[in-house]
Amino acid sequence: MVAALEQDWTFVIGHLNYWLFIVLMMTGLYIVVAKGNLVKKIVGLNIFQTAVFMLYISVGKVDGGTAPIFPVDMNIDPDVLYSNPLPHVLILTAIVVGVATTSLGLALAVRIREEYGTIEEDSIQRIDRETCLQDANLHSEVASEPR
Repeated sequence: MVAALEQDWTFVIGHLNYWLFIVLMMTGLYIVVAKGNLVKKIVGLNIFQTAVFMLYISVGKVDGGTAPIFPVDMNIDPDVLYSNPLPHVLILTAIVVGVATTSLGLALAVRIREEYGTIEEDSIQRIDRETCLQDANLHSEVASEPR
């Protein structure tokens, strides 16, 4: 019984990075869903995105692998284990896209703040509903006037 419990803990500790990714992903998802502030939603997306980056980089790690740089004389030893560079290259591209997406989201938050005077989702929706009702009342008054 003790050996089985010890083996379970060894598995959990051995995969600690995956547990941390799960916690980060769920934290980011919770922030995006639960918070009404647009800047907080962008921060939640960044946390989620960082967890995905860390997951892919972790999966790309090869135990005992060396950097995928071939020797100058191109005498490649077939017994040498190389790490796969593809996940790392994809993550570099994703980081650039993430920075651009974050900057666009923050720029939109600034414009929304200028237009509505708030970045709280509930307040923006309330202002939109009131504006729609005022527009509908205005159109109905114009339509009911005699010509």
